Amino acid sequence: MAVVEIPGSKSITARALFLAAAADGVTTLVRPLRSDDSEGFAEGLVALGYRVGRTPGTWQIDGRPQGPAVTEADVYCRDGATTSRFLPTLVAAGHGTYRFDASPQMRRRPLGPLTRALRDLGVDLRHEEAEGHHPLSIEAAGVEGGDVTLDAGESSQYLTALLLLGPLTRKGLRIHVTDLVSAPYVEITVAMMREFGVEVRREGDVYAVPPGGYRATTYAVEPDASTASYFFAAAALTGGEVTVPGLGTGALQGDLGFVDVLRRMGARVRTTTDGTTVTGTGELRGLTVNMRDISDTMPTLAALAPFASGPVRIEDVANTRVKECDRLDACAENLRRLGVRVDTGPDWIEIHPGTAPTPGTDIKSYGDHRIVMSFAVTALRVPGITFDDPGCVRKTFPGFHEAFAELGAALG
Repeated sequence: MAVVEIPGSKSITARALFLAAAADGVTTLVRPLRSDDSEGFAEGLVALGYRVGRTPGTWQIDGRPQGPAVTEADVYCRDGATTSRFLPTLVAAGHGTYRFDASPQMRRRPLGPLTRALRDLGVDLRHEEAEGHHPLSIEAAGVEGGDVTLDAGESSQYLTALLLLGPLTRKGLRIHVTDLVSAPYVEITVAMMREFGVEVRREGDVYAVPPGGYRATTYAVEPDASTASYFFAAAALTGGEVTVPGLGTGALQGDLGFVDVLRRMGARVRTTTDGTTVTGTGELRGLTVNMRDISDTMPTLAALAPFASGPVRIEDVANTRVKECDRLDACAENLRRLGVRVDTGPDWIEIHPGTAPTPGTDIKSYGDHRIVMSFAVTALRVPGITFDDPGCVRKTFPGFHEAFAELGAALG
């Protein structure tokens, strides 16, 4: 049995950094993710005047409920979607002039539903080039609060950003949500806000967030469930066994639900309070699965699908087209490079096993960490696979290739 220590959750680390910066007092984060995305978020906080003390195992953040310590700043968000969406929302509750920009990849990703909602709340916000995209500037003067309507059908991060903002407003927020994708990520946000002293109340499609601010705490970051999916898939594919400690029955992340997909395909799954174990059985059945709530693991399943005994159809994943790349098309293109027949639609992909994948295929990464990590699973069974940009995994797991090679050796 291989025991794999997965780095901290990217999603939880980003939320924890926002909450710590907004809280009254000093917050200690235990085992936060150290990657390009989380380092970029932390550096953004530093640019805004927050103190962030970093050691290998913990980060300490001095909270400022009143907002950034500087009244003027230029923040570069790198490739980070959470950085690009959460930090502008954080500064809106402060007072000053702030400008945000991001990488060309992040500039292409949408912000419009979130910035429209912020404008509806009275935030003086301007997109400097393409409407609904970075770069943007904010003349912050605090946020009164009240009722606002939000379409979170493209990304649950829009709703998370507003939920996190709520306690920093003068009146609190009532967020009317017209559409929502990846709902489990919102549940992470609500659970974490509770740990920082705020109780969100849901009334149907309305989220009610009280004013009053956050209290500092010590918060342990659980392992990243999306990253764990590649290691669990490896076990299912090879007939081996992989245990990930720290992702057990109390885990916050919905992406742990990927193991239920593996169970439906024939793997054995055991989840305890301490962790989750997946054991391959030599069988991988085809299936049709709705992955709307766990769409970050769609590429993992797509990369595993050529080895199933029947077609694998993944549905309701339109939002994956506006991630780091168009992940539906990226998966389809790479599977076709491998000689696998694939059909796609606006929000679905269907993979047809039957032809042995072509050895020596070069996988096109599109600069997307999840494409590279997913097709590393395929490479366990297909010799000679290479990647045009293997280093893009630094976004969430800089040591991924070494860890995955070690796992491959352990699984034989």
